[in-house]
Amino acid sequence: MIPPLYAILDASPEFTVESAFRIPEIANRLVEAGVELLQYRDKHGSALRIHEHSQALTARFASQGVRVIVNDRADIAAMAGAGGVHVGQEDLPVDEARKICGAPLWVGVSTHTLEQLRAAEATSADYIAVGPIFPTGTKANPDPVVGLEFLRAARQITRKPLVAIGGITVESAGEVYRAGADSIAVIRDLMAARDPAHRAREYLAIARRVRPARPADH
Repeated sequence: MIPPLYAILDASPEFTVESAFRIPEIANRLVEAGVELLQYRDKHGSALRIHEHSQALTARFASQGVRVIVNDRADIAAMAGAGGVHVGQEDLPVDEARKICGAPLWVGVSTHTLEQLRAAEATSADYIAVGPIFPTGTKANPDPVVGLEFLRAARQITRKPLVAIGGITVESAGEVYRAGADSIAVIRDLMAARDPAHRAREYLAIARRVRPARPADH
């Protein structure tokens, strides 16, 4: 079962300037709070920087059972010994990324329409991200908001783990889990928090209370 909180460590200046901590420190605090799934996202970094940071995060948390996902770059995920790669609609197709990132690495994919979701369902993707659920400022040109009804529809289409993303906060997390999300991806609400560990614990507590049980849980 995918962990309930999918923490995204975004190296873009727009997020790092909001944070009182550097990414390695945020990662440490999140893991200490119980986070088991991290994504390293660096849309503007060089291949060298992405590799070095992905490798460092992977090595740092390997003994703690934390899975580190690399955004976009299947090649770097494989070379860094990371826990997997996350691809978007304009990146390598899932099954091409799978050729690079064989088991036990995960391959996850973003979807924004039911057509894309059905296509992802037919691939070897380990999980499917859906969104943006709510308006979000984490992308320069965000996809249209899909809302909770889309998430409910997605839950009826696939048994693969669903990761909801886009504008989710602790205030809305409960309804997102109830709508069918197995996991919630969060960037700003963790990175900009005064106490990232406390905020992570809030999400995890909500998940324990309201996240619906799936057959894979048993």
